[in-house]
Amino acid sequence: MTNSVFKLSEKTSWCPGCGNLPLREALKEALEQLELDHSNVAMFSGIGQAAKMPHYIDINAFNGLHGRAMPPALGMRIANRNMKVIVESGDGDNYGEGGNHTIHNMRRNLNVAHFVHDNQIYGLTKGQASPTTGFNQTTPVQTNGITANPINPLQLAITMNATFVARASVGNKEHLIEIMKKAIEHRGYALVDILQPCVTFNKVNTYQWYKEHSYILEDDYDPTDKYEAYKRAEEFGEDGIPLGILYQADQPIFLDRQPQIGDQPLVEKNIQPADRKQLINDFK
Repeated sequence: MTNSVFKLSEKTSWCPGCGNLPLREALKEALEQLELDHSNVAMFSGIGQAAKMPHYIDINAFNGLHGRAMPPALGMRIANRNMKVIVESGDGDNYGEGGNHTIHNMRRNLNVAHFVHDNQIYGLTKGQASPTTGFNQTTPVQTNGITANPINPLQLAITMNATFVARASVGNKEHLIEIMKKAIEHRGYALVDILQPCVTFNKVNTYQWYKEHSYILEDDYDPTDKYEAYKRAEEFGEDGIPLGILYQADQPIFLDRQPQIGDQPLVEKNIQPADRKQLINDFK
């Protein structure tokens, strides 16, 4: 075990009972159980209650714009292949404002662990519908009910050939920790959609609701079967919500497809200003 400890701050701005609190504890334990040094881990987030995570855990972090967690994470991945990179924010930040970045980095198979706090609501801005809010559900903003179908992030990820697609719940901490560890260790893009209640603004998808409607995938479930994974990802709500790794594949990652970068991290390369003159002359 390393001497580094992923310390948690004592005070947060989250509501008492918020699902972000057990999620933060699970993340800390996952990092420590992997015996990672916090100096070699970087987290990137956007805007929202979930995106405040870097404020409340001792970790290298970039807290950026709404929906823009992926671009700086891509920059870190290019600059230093030796870092463990985590992208995390809420369902609105990642599937709404950040939807394009999420989709295209699935295509790239960027080597990151992507943890989405999915409470099916916008918590920071007082409870309007997010991309995963259920059809016909009412909110303080959509008082007549949601008229758009919710996005299915797991089916989207499988369709885009993401190489690790999983779901977990803060209501099952030990299972969540194991899924997080496997996502961090996965070589490639790893999506973990994490079910967590918003106790203030979402009175439908509560701790009890998730407990009653979710189940852990069977021991003999085969995560390499893409078509079965897509079918299981369809399940949500009354049909049951499968928890676990729905799909996993071994494919070349983004850096494998960029041989010009080489094996040495860019941060360790000695680049002289004079080396650029030839590049500039080539464009004249």
